[in-house]
Amino acid sequence: MAPDLDSIFSHLRSLSRKVQTPPRLPTGEEVDQAERRLGVAFHPDFWRYLLEASDVSFGTLETVTITVPGAHTDLFRVTADGRKYSGLPPDYIPICEDNGDLYCHTPSGEVVFWPHDGTSEERWPSLAGWIEEVWIGGN
Repeated sequence: MAPDLDSIFSHLRSLSRKVQTPPRLPTGEEVDQAERRLGVAFHPDFWRYLLEASDVSFGTLETVTITVPGAHTDLFRVTADGRKYSGLPPDYIPICEDNGDLYCHTPSGEVVFWPHDGTSEERWPSLAGWIEEVWIGGN
């Protein structure tokens, strides 16, 4: 059974390392603006991630942010690059980029691995499951 987002975000916070200038969490209005700018509706779990955990720094994966324009973790930049170079579907939202490959949230709430040079069947039923297995479990 996958963990719920409350417990997984709490676990992430306990693992988060201090960084010199951490990204700030966005406001609800900023998340609304991000949806409009990208032309998609975020899954509720991704909304919660942005509002509650997009400032976490843990392990080797660096997840997307919307409050650090132009950064390598900038959601708009990662999405544009994924669409341009990897054929990322317009309704997939990157969670993080890893060596040109993407982990993406789908409209149904699944997380899929989107490699830059082919296809993959790797998927997780939920964001919480992906965080537990890949982000936390991979470190």
